[in-house]
Amino acid sequence: MIYTKKPEKFNPRFEIVSCFVECGGDILLLHRQDHKPQGDTWGVVAGKVDDGEDVKGAMMREFQEEIGFQLPEPKLSHFKKVYVRCSEYDFVDHMFHVELDRQQKIVLRCDEHKDFKWVSPKDALQMPLIEDLDACIELFYEIK
Repeated sequence: MIYTKKPEKFNPRFEIVSCFVECGGDILLLHRQDHKPQGDTWGVVAGKVDDGEDVKGAMMREFQEEIGFQLPEPKLSHFKKVYVRCSEYDFVDHMFHVELDRQQKIVLRCDEHKDFKWVSPKDALQMPLIEDLDACIELFYEIK
């Protein structure tokens, strides 16, 4: 479950960054490999923040690692910090957004993802998404 305000007794195990990559009204979703946690689900470009790394730097690194292109930093905007409570642990998600002028060439790390799609936010909500991504899409795109 996601919270926009820090819940009581929130004890984050780690912090992550995630990004809605948008082009022409569609967002980029990555299909997770079966062997990954929450395998065979769809997610956005995301990953853990390394020790000593700032969140913007972590997001820039994840772009390069997960989809193989260097994002122009001025295009990246921080949207919101949310607090995520799972049954096993808590974590913080720093949500970003970037709007691209054109679709970039996507080069997936085949050990992490097996496919990608550009879909509308509403269509994304009909797909098997990584846990709580639906709530993040609804929050960012103000979908009820």
